[in-house]
Amino acid sequence: MLASRNILVLYTGGTIGMQQSADGLMPASGFASRLRAQQHQQPQLELPDWTLRELLPPIDSANMNPANWLAMVEAIREGVEQNGCDGVLLLHGTDTLAYSAGALSFLLLGLEVPVLLTGSMLPAGAPGSDAWDNLFGALQALNAGIQPGVYLYFNGKLMPGVRASKLGTATLDAFGVSPRLRESERAASIPPSLDYRKPRQPVGVAVLPLYPGIGAPQLRAVLDSGVRGVLLECYGSGTGPADDTEWLAVLKDAHERGVVLAAISQCPQGHVEFGLYAAGSKLAASGLVSGGGMTREAALGKLFALLGAGLSQAETEHWFALDLCGERAD
Repeated sequence: MLASRNILVLYTGGTIGMQQSADGLMPASGFASRLRAQQHQQPQLELPDWTLRELLPPIDSANMNPANWLAMVEAIREGVEQNGCDGVLLLHGTDTLAYSAGALSFLLLGLEVPVLLTGSMLPAGAPGSDAWDNLFGALQALNAGIQPGVYLYFNGKLMPGVRASKLGTATLDAFGVSPRLRESERAASIPPSLDYRKPRQPVGVAVLPLYPGIGAPQLRAVLDSGVRGVLLECYGSGTGPADDTEWLAVLKDAHERGVVLAAISQCPQGHVEFGLYAAGSKLAASGLVSGGGMTREAALGKLFALLGAGLSQAETEHWFALDLCGERAD
């Protein structure tokens, strides 16, 4: 575990760098000078050297989308391969911070430097803000040494990017880690097709939570929208309205057309085990692949990364069912 001494700070926007406008808080550029000034006020901190790059325009993370994930990957690759950075700190809004941490965990498989994501609940400079504590805490963690991988750093906690979720908005301790309930089958190695240097294409993926009353028309509307993969948030251990034959027929038809159908549990500490109930077995027979105990954020990012790498339906299902970096927690 080597210390990171040459850090790329990648600023995407978010609350941490927002400033007041006539319409309320808005993302602002020019964060490097603010960071440098704040560091000079705290000379006791042992921090690595850093270079800040802004992904323009800075955005509220509510506007984050997969194209932004791919832009982050390219900026990180450039920082590491061309500029010799041995660690990355990505500044990001909290609303979709866990989604980006989950996606980057799979888009950066094979990267041999650590990547930390952080943000803040209050803007830098606001009374009681957590911005500088989170930012400097993350830099200190990199300086102390972290294994390669993608992590979320918040409120003094270092969390694996594939297990973190935003849990609240009324406290500075806004993020937590979903527990690993049991070990999952780990992939023996990462195939070259999933290496971070492999070009990725943007693909359409969707998340659909199940709820009492969801019928074939609602399901068909999502599956016929042009998406390549759909993540179904099932009940409990992976059940759904299995007595609705039309609903199941819509699933089977989409799967036969090549759409990847994946399932996770709606329960924060749940995991999919299709064979436990007949209702779950019918979903599995319709083409669904189990996401085990993955979080929504990690499962969505994994589906996007696999399909974006150009994998076939069968290949995507194969790798989705295996643990690649600690995400499944079956």
